Amino acid sequence: MSQYGVDYLQRLRAAVEKFEEAFDAWMSTQVESDHMSARGLFPTVWTKEGQDQSEVQRLELGVAEAAGLAASAVSVTGAYIGIAGLGAIDPISNWSFMSAPKAPIAPRDIRTTTANVKGRLDAMIVDAESRTDSDLPTFAPAQFHPVVWAGASAHWTTHQYRVAVREAAEGLTVHWKERLGRNDVDDTVFWQQTLSSGAPEPGKPKLTWPGGSDDKTVKSMRGGLEPLAKALNALATGLNLTVRNVTTHTRTELSEQEAMERLAAYSYLARLLDQCETASADAEESDR
Repeated sequence: MSQYGVDYLQRLRAAVEKFEEAFDAWMSTQVESDHMSARGLFPTVWTKEGQDQSEVQRLELGVAEAAGLAASAVSVTGAYIGIAGLGAIDPISNWSFMSAPKAPIAPRDIRTTTANVKGRLDAMIVDAESRTDSDLPTFAPAQFHPVVWAGASAHWTTHQYRVAVREAAEGLTVHWKERLGRNDVDDTVFWQQTLSSGAPEPGKPKLTWPGGSDDKTVKSMRGGLEPLAKALNALATGLNLTVRNVTTHTRTELSEQEAMERLAAYSYLARLLDQCETASADAEESDR
């Protein structure tokens, strides 16, 4: 059920359409490439020969203004795209990346995301219009942690809930494995080692609760660090075994409610992990 009003969603959709028009106008002055042609080293757009530079700049500023108006559309709909090394990004807000060397997005990404956002907004508008007054709280899965929702969103909208949960689980694990440089172990072992108590070992950084040692509140938190770490470890390991592995090894489809409960657990875990700091034995050795 959408938590946004019809008027807001309609205005947001109009802003996305304005962005789409401004983007298409600017693209008429650009040479369009893709990641294959750019070989991952060059921009995916550049100005055509013979263009009036002042007109190109005017159109470019129009895209920037329209992108600002539509800035909330991707976060509201959850239509992020995953980029290796960058994580989940908003292609509409970051459209200018296409003109940079090693461009992470191409024009196709912008157009696909724009179409996806409009479709999701249409669905949310229908939902908001049909909503009746109720004392029940509203809930929007798009408000899950961005890493979790980025993995689930594409499959959620097609009602492939089992796959959505699996992709969200794998996405969160891959996210932290890449951040900590731990592609050398299986997922369950990774969480056990990363969130266990005790000092980190070389090549095996850990996530710890942050804060300065002089702060009384932090001292209290660190007094409970070991049980907290054990709780995080148990949650991560338990989710990996009972949710991720089960959705990988079975063909039984989940209901929307069942999938939402599982994604909520991953989202909660993801937000706890965001508050932790990385402790590395290598860093400790270099400080000595």
